Order: sequence, then structure tokens, then C-alpha cells
Amino acid sequence: MRLDKYLKVSRLIKRRTIANEACDAGRVTVNGKVARASYEVKEGDVLELTLGARTLKVKVVQISEHTAKGDASQLYEVVS
Repeated sequence: MRLDKYLKVSRLIKRRTIANEACDAGRVTVNGKVARASYEVKEGDVLELTLGARTLKVKVVQISEHTAKGDASQLYEVVS
């Protein structure tokens, strides 16, 4: 699954266009490297998002094309 779509489905970022812009601006890293929106996310990847003054680091646990709002947090595990 594409990185921008994963960020939207997991509800780490609300809209896919905003996720795409964050990737283009270099505010999203995967395993320590700046990633493009087209990066194929795999289970076990560590994502780091810098949104404003806040930095969020999560590990991808599961990949799903569609997820209910209540189950979105099960797709990732917060590292720090």
C-alpha cells in the first residue's frame, strides 16, 4: 500500500492530499530515510511524522485497505 494511503487509512493524517503534501515536504521518514508518497509500506516499517512542533514515531503492525474508525489504531503501534 502507498505511504500516503496508509497514513489516511490509519488516520495518522486525516486526508490523503495532506499526507501527500507532508511526504513531498520531507516531513515523513520510513526507517530513518525521507520517503515519497509512493513508497510501498510493509509490516515492520517504522514511520516518523513531523507535524508542526510534534513528532510521532510509529511501527506498522498491519496493512488494510479499509478500516473502521475505531479499529484504525490497531494498524500501528506508537514507539515514541
